[in-house]
This record gives sequence, structure tokens and C-alpha cells, in this order.
Amino acid sequence: MTTLPVYRWRLAPDGLATRRQLRAAGLRPGGQDVAAQVERPRRRRGPLVAYLYRIDQARPVRPMTARRAAALAKANAARRHCPSCRRDAGYVIPASLGMCVPCADADDQRPA
Repeated sequence: MTTLPVYRWRLAPDGLATRRQLRAAGLRPGGQDVAAQVERPRRRRGPLVAYLYRIDQARPVRPMTARRAAALAKANAARRHCPSCRRDAGYVIPASLGMCVPCADADDQRPA
């Protein structure tokens, strides 16, 4: 088991990037292993860690096809559908409630 090189915040060498940086450049890790990590210190908790990937081994992002776009739209629509009142809530329903806010408020108002 090898240990990863650890760099301090903003001191990573050129040629390494985080997932977000790769995505902004139109790239993806493409199955490669993590090359290093960056740590950002915090005062009262452990450091924030970001994994770095080699840019030269990154692959281009797969293009969005019509079928993938349709599947994504269907999944997002399901997240907006309230199972209680069976309406489109107009926003993504909070997982903590499991239903739209008006239905959750009405549930709280009912006598036990």
C-alpha cells in the first residue's frame, strides 16, 4: 500500500487537478487512481481534503445524448413530484420531509 503525496492548499504542482477542475476543462478522471491530495486546514475541525488526478491521463467528458438528457429530465421530474398530493411541487422535495412543504405542514397540524 503506497501513501499519497499530500500538498497544502494552493500548493499542488502543475499537472494535477481536482474533479471539479477537470470537469471545468471538459475532462473526467477516466478510471485512473488518485495521484495526490490537497489539504486545507481548518481551525476547530480536521482539514478539508480534495483528491487530485493527473491531467495528462484524464479523458474527455462523454457527450450528452438525447436519451441521456431524457433520462436526466425524467429523474429530476421524479424528485419534484410529491407522493402525498401527487402534484409537481415546482422545486426538489426535501428528502428530510419526503413530501412537499404544504403537505408536511398539514401533517404537522393534524391532531395525534
